[in-house]
Amino acid sequence: MVAVVRRQLGTRRVGHAGTLDPFATGLLVVLVGKATRLARFVEGLPKRYDAVIRFGSATDTDDSTGAVTQAMTPAIWPDAALVAAAAASFTGVYAQRPPAYSAKHVAGTRSHVLARRGEAVELAARDVTVHAIDLGEWTPPDLTLQAMVSRGTYVRVLARDLGERLGIPAHCAALRRTAIGPFDVAAAVAPEPIDRSRLLSPAALLPELPCEVLETAALRDVAMGRSVPQRESHDGPGALLGEDGHLAAVANGRAGRWLPEVVLEEMT
Repeated sequence: MVAVVRRQLGTRRVGHAGTLDPFATGLLVVLVGKATRLARFVEGLPKRYDAVIRFGSATDTDDSTGAVTQAMTPAIWPDAALVAAAAASFTGVYAQRPPAYSAKHVAGTRSHVLARRGEAVELAARDVTVHAIDLGEWTPPDLTLQAMVSRGTYVRVLARDLGERLGIPAHCAALRRTAIGPFDVAAAVAPEPIDRSRLLSPAALLPELPCEVLETAALRDVAMGRSVPQRESHDGPGALLGEDGHLAAVANGRAGRWLPEVVLEEMT
């Protein structure tokens, strides 16, 4: 994806904010030019996924691309109420063990590289947040659902864990990312063809941050990395804008001043 956009726009300064699993489809936020420096702010936004969870078999990748490691068809499938209760138990913060086939590093090597070598990989669980799970159809062996999750959450692991909670092996059979923060796949554009007229302003990446419009003198200070006074006291991150609405910097508010952290404004 990044290579396609680089070729279309004729620039090397292209990145993205959050990878997609190889079997997944959907939204990817691509950053161009100075906006690449804002990746960490976008990566931290909650993400929404549509998924199909298939019960009856588990795989070594926790998705449909892997080899089956366990299979079992129950004599009686759990009813919708039991499935809903099990799914609801994952909302909030829970300790999730990342899959062996992931981009996590183990002693400097990607976990998926070790797993493909046949080496045993056991990653430590870490806390993630499931903001909401909305169930769709439950037609055994398939369950459709929509999940809103925090950064670092693996929906395919959620599928595995839901199966374990119900006592039936399961994996994620299909996955589509439909939103990242305020960005929805319905408004997305295909990477090819694309031109600069379709690019959003960097300010659009930070709609949830408080913002302050700076006058010319303050903009010059920010361009040089200097702190500037706040009009209204605010502790924490904020977006500093020029009078025309362009994003000059992301700054940290402290003790009545803005301390620039990511500066996009150029010195003139």
